[in-house]
Amino acid sequence: MRRAVHGALVASLSTAATTTCAMKAGVVFLHGLGDTPAGWSDLKYQLGAQKASLKSPDISWVFPAAPTIAITINGGATMPGWFDLFDWPVGTDARDDRDMVLKGVAAVAAAVAKLEADGVPADRILVGGFSQGGAIALNAAYRHPAKLAGCVALSGWLTLKEDFSGKDLGAAKATPCFWGHGSFDDKVLFPHQAVGVEVLKAAGVDVDASQYPMGHGAHPDEMARLAAWVDKILFPPAAAA
Repeated sequence: MRRAVHGALVASLSTAATTTCAMKAGVVFLHGLGDTPAGWSDLKYQLGAQKASLKSPDISWVFPAAPTIAITINGGATMPGWFDLFDWPVGTDARDDRDMVLKGVAAVAAAVAKLEADGVPADRILVGGFSQGGAIALNAAYRHPAKLAGCVALSGWLTLKEDFSGKDLGAAKATPCFWGHGSFDDKVLFPHQAVGVEVLKAAGVDVDASQYPMGHGAHPDEMARLAAWVDKILFPPAAAA
């Protein structure tokens, strides 16, 4: 009798542990040029205000800090940045800083690995960012060796796009993408969205692309749409049922 009770208890605890692991999620979100993690750390509250599920304590929010580097378009002055910028505004023919972009990708990979070590499955980890941060997030998500929960690019662009155009992204192509952009963006020019989305869709990525009547920033409608998308990705109806 004791053995049966012990077995049932072990099974119950195992099921509970599996359920807890399945509910864990992580969000890695990168700020833009000249900003700090504090600039976007309220994202979790903005999204939580839209969808109660995103207030869950099972979601770990990570806001990495970019290194302080010299920025060419600022005359070599230093500021937080994920990579150098050589052209302003950032058009679709802007030159890329490959070495620093790949260092940013490595930083995201390290953040993802840490979340995995803490028990968050890779397919429950979402990576995203704003502007330069969005550019790094796109590169990180679609270079990753495994499917992630999703990728978010807010007013970002697909830098090093030749690395993705016509290429097999492997497991990463199953990572869905949310891409929001301002139609009046005069910093990261609006045509970037169409160019990047075309490359990703051609590679088999499911992209939710939306546009907003704004410049280089965030829009309330964008935040509402993003919250609904993240809620669907992390807490799909089938799982909730």
